[in-house]
Amino acid sequence: MARPRQTIVSVDVTPYYHCCSRVVRKAFLCGIDNSTGENFEHRREWVDSRILELATIFAIDICAYAVMSNHLHVVVKVDADKVKHWSDKDVIMQWHKGFKGTLLTQKFVKGEDLNEFERKTVNDCITQYRQRLVDISWFMRSLSERIARMANKEDKCTGRFWEGRFKSQALLDEAAVLSCMAYVDLNPICAKMATTPETSDYTSIQRRINSAIKGQQPAELLPFVGNERVNMPNGLMFSVKDYIALVEDTGRIIREDKRGAISSSSQAILNRLNIPGENWFKITTEFGSLFKGAVGALPALTEYCEHLERKRRQAAANCQRWLCA
Repeated sequence: MARPRQTIVSVDVTPYYHCCSRVVRKAFLCGIDNSTGENFEHRREWVDSRILELATIFAIDICAYAVMSNHLHVVVKVDADKVKHWSDKDVIMQWHKGFKGTLLTQKFVKGEDLNEFERKTVNDCITQYRQRLVDISWFMRSLSERIARMANKEDKCTGRFWEGRFKSQALLDEAAVLSCMAYVDLNPICAKMATTPETSDYTSIQRRINSAIKGQQPAELLPFVGNERVNMPNGLMFSVKDYIALVEDTGRIIREDKRGAISSSSQAILNRLNIPGENWFKITTEFGSLFKGAVGALPALTEYCEHLERKRRQAAANCQRWLCA
């Protein structure tokens, strides 16, 4: 039985989550449908653009994503502190970037006078919008609904395009976040849709590589900010160079036609994460099947379950086996 989202998501425990949505019809989300011969490759651009657009609206950062033929993966970080520091006007303006709002919120942004009742109504809207802008369910809903409408219009049909619910799992520690990101970034290689990370179209790793060539990081994605330190900026641990090298090394191992091995710099990352090399290969190719619930070391998993008042630590055995040396 599917769990209510509030029993899965708790930004008090972790801001990081892995989300996955699958199409329900036989027709592909994108790529070539072998049963009809139709090419839906252009839909990958729809999804890619929408993910990055929503990142400018919601207080939710994109860590990694991959658009596959019949599903998509996205790893996000909920930035609850950001939305807390937004003024009432900022909240409404953010919401209006992607949604119409109401006549009263439009008047408020324009600075028009509101009576007491109207101001109370606007305040209620602001409270609601502030909550939605850090809500993963609203983020995924805003992504899936737009794509479903466009695909249904193109297919000249109605009905569901996506499964009823997207899957989400909490990533409880640094090892869980980085291994899940690598799993998502390597999805096209595992599915033999691409041979290298840099040729994996419509993925976060391709964006990171293209920006790294210019000595930059993509503004659309949560950046890598190095090791933990005082006044730590919002971002991912490690350097982007080391992460790209780790994904490249792992991708070479996955490819059957290319001999590969973990380099010394990549091995240093795995040592810091306390993940043996053979475990890393297993995790980054089978993450979705190994971990059905929250992912992390046992202490973090225990804290997560206690916070959400869950009696059973789902997939605890696999977390213990694969994420702990």
